[in-house]
Amino acid sequence: MADFPTVTSAFQEPPGNLLPVIPAEVYRTRRVVLFGPPGIGKTTAAGVLGQQLKLPVVRLAPGPQDSRIPHAALLELALALQPQPGAQKLAAGLDDAAEPGSVDHTKTALRLRRLTAALLRDTPPLTLLVDNAQWLDPASAAILRWALRMAPNLPVIAAERTWHPGAAGHWCGEDPCTVRIPAMTAEQIAALLSPYRLSANQVTQAHTRSGGNPALALALAGAHDRTANMSATRGPEGDPLLPSAARRLVGEWLGTVSADVQHLLTFAALDDQPDLVLLSRLAGPAAESLLAEAEAAGLIDIGQPDGKIRFTAAAIGAELAARPPAAARRLLHTRLAEASHDSVRRDRHTTLAADTTDPQSAYHAARAAARARLRGQHALAAELSLLAAERTPHADTDLLTERALTAVRDAAHCGDLLRGQIAVRLVLHHDSSPAQRVNALITLIDSGGQHLHSAGELFADALHEAADQPDLTAQILIRQAIWANVNEGNPGRACALAAQAASLARTAGDTATTAMALTMQARVQRILGHPEAETTLRHALSLPRSTHIPVNATPEQLSARHALFDDHLDEARNALLPLLVEAERSGDAEGTVDILRSLAEVEIRAGRCARALNYADRAQSLTGGAGLDPGPACYTSALVEGIASHTDSALAHARRGADTARREDNKVFLSRNLFALGHLLLVTGHPKEALQALEEVRTLETRQQVRDPSVLPWHADLAEALICLGHLDQARDLLTETRRTATDLGRSSVLPALERSQALLDATLGDYNAAAQRLTDAADHLHHLPIERGRTLLALSHTERRGRRRASARTAAQSAAELFNTHQAHPWNEAAIRTLHRLDPARTHRDTLPRLTTAEQRCAELAASGASNRDIATALTISVKTVEANLTRVYRKLGLHSRIQLAHAVIPGT
Repeated sequence: MADFPTVTSAFQEPPGNLLPVIPAEVYRTRRVVLFGPPGIGKTTAAGVLGQQLKLPVVRLAPGPQDSRIPHAALLELALALQPQPGAQKLAAGLDDAAEPGSVDHTKTALRLRRLTAALLRDTPPLTLLVDNAQWLDPASAAILRWALRMAPNLPVIAAERTWHPGAAGHWCGEDPCTVRIPAMTAEQIAALLSPYRLSANQVTQAHTRSGGNPALALALAGAHDRTANMSATRGPEGDPLLPSAARRLVGEWLGTVSADVQHLLTFAALDDQPDLVLLSRLAGPAAESLLAEAEAAGLIDIGQPDGKIRFTAAAIGAELAARPPAAARRLLHTRLAEASHDSVRRDRHTTLAADTTDPQSAYHAARAAARARLRGQHALAAELSLLAAERTPHADTDLLTERALTAVRDAAHCGDLLRGQIAVRLVLHHDSSPAQRVNALITLIDSGGQHLHSAGELFADALHEAADQPDLTAQILIRQAIWANVNEGNPGRACALAAQAASLARTAGDTATTAMALTMQARVQRILGHPEAETTLRHALSLPRSTHIPVNATPEQLSARHALFDDHLDEARNALLPLLVEAERSGDAEGTVDILRSLAEVEIRAGRCARALNYADRAQSLTGGAGLDPGPACYTSALVEGIASHTDSALAHARRGADTARREDNKVFLSRNLFALGHLLLVTGHPKEALQALEEVRTLETRQQVRDPSVLPWHADLAEALICLGHLDQARDLLTETRRTATDLGRSSVLPALERSQALLDATLGDYNAAAQRLTDAADHLHHLPIERGRTLLALSHTERRGRRRASARTAAQSAAELFNTHQAHPWNEAAIRTLHRLDPARTHRDTLPRLTTAEQRCAELAASGASNRDIATALTISVKTVEANLTRVYRKLGLHSRIQLAHAVIPGT
């Protein structure tokens, strides 16, 4: 590289999960054009590609000012390749061409072509990377087009904003490989923004507003602290204003299209659901070509199934809507009202076109909100009801308060925390009653969930407003109890708060609030292992049923959960199905998700895998659509897909759920997702990683004072991980203690899994007869739980095989495979089939058994005990490569695929 003193790479490779995906065909061509909007990652992708071509990279980066200066890019090339003789000649030729007396342009162009071609031909191998190629000056582009034809083997990477090859093809080659840089996924944006420690809701908002554009997401995240006071940054259409860095980036992006396109897109930004019909009415026949230009620039997506036109990044619409002055914006809304083909949206535009002090506009907004609500268009209803409240005359206090409370409820219904906060302030700052103010605050608390950043202040405000009114105070204490349990991880405090709430509500004669409080009290009593939990729940169930209680806070829902914990699956299902109908009819998204999750867990436990997948998928879809915390749905999907679909997708759900819960400080679902993660790692043959996750679960559950082992049955999996890694005494102590607690509490549902782990411990200690008998007895008690019975039979097969009873092992594995196949438990069915293959009768004769060498046997035994390859190498004084080679042969000989299978299969001395 001594010949290239100025050729350096400033590219810093990002983490692996953030690297752009480059199609394989790119590496089979010499000319590549990467294109995409500003901030999408073209420079990163070009840097990745340039590094992977294994050649020195010469990078040109023209700016906007360079596009107007002839031969600017050629001069940059000549300077980059100094002190090459050809570079010096090209620089001299460019100086001559710039002389004022130079008039023979043809001769000058020919000379520059010859000098450029010679430079590229004679320079040692390199990759030419032209970043921001949209600003390449035309004179340089024309010369490079000709010179690059003379150097067909020179790799060229061009990065530009839009793909405009022109009639003669691209300047870098007639037929380059073109690659649109894709937007980042939600998971990639979460990883990119992890240093900012945003909540899951903030990350979701950043992904939606940025459309997966990494630079835009970073600009939004960098300003999140300054936007904590949401009302201070609210734009003219009710959305948060963009920070200045994001506005500059979006402005650059919009600058890639014409003014006519931007004007038409402003109409789209001012309508909440623009479509081609509406925009064609506004722009006439030109609409199609204007929208095509916008789509080519990556600004919009016009391929929606419902015919709607969607901005690829919500920030684009926010910026366009914020640009026109107020008077101009009202005129645009007037035109939209005239062109709208939907009556509710026509009312919306009529309201926004009117003067903000016009009381009639408030009436129109309230009427349109009611119609949107009836249609199930809750986001539109939230916007319109807030407009109605804000435009109601302050003198009409009762009507303003009524409309503001409606706006709070509408915002809560669709998870619009920003509008909910604004509506609550309207209630608090006007002459409303204590009940109205408390109602507004409680609705905001309920809708904010894990996303509230000032919960303590909200609770204090609400308790102050509810002073000396026991029914109102009780309602607030119930929410405090929920917060204490979920966010503080303190069910003891939650139980005390719920009991206090029940007492106050009973004193006030409020049976609905009493039922809610008793339900919450019973929930945490079960967690804490209090024997009076069922008595408390029966008391709640005996009270008159109120339709004002959210479905997932009813005693009926908790009773169904307890039935699930106790494996009374028919009882649980029969209780949950009517609750699902009720939740869906009421439009309660969070309640519906909770009921769907419970049904999924019931069905997977009962072995109805297809139904379980359906319920889990519906819960995931509704969670995303309503902007709910993804942690609960991820936990359920991880459980269900790990049994019924694919362990890879299940692991992804568990990791996402754990990451989200950790960011949200949701200790309940951090434990649950870590349990799912540990379980999946264990059954896929990663006991060391499983142990780490499950030990964290034990720590969390201990801190949260969770005593009942049926609420989250992590104990058997942790014991199995400990056994696999040789920590036998710890496993024995855990199993003994958990079995004693389960017996004391009457939680027989957890005993079969504990017996399975105890059998593994027995077999590890060499007592195969006791292990087999224990598993046989456990399987006999699991006919109502086919998946658990199949797992127990598969464990019996492994035990019989280790005890050299291959016929019994085959019978057990065959029974397990039949169960898994019948119930569509695909990952477990595959595991059972692999076990059967290893028990092939053709290989049962001792002479045909695969024999391990001494070295292979020693490596296998150490690996089966949980030692890493490096630990094995150190113990046996061999290289890590030798260990890897030995284990590869062991896996092949024994037909194994993971270390957990190795732990079951390898017996010292065989």
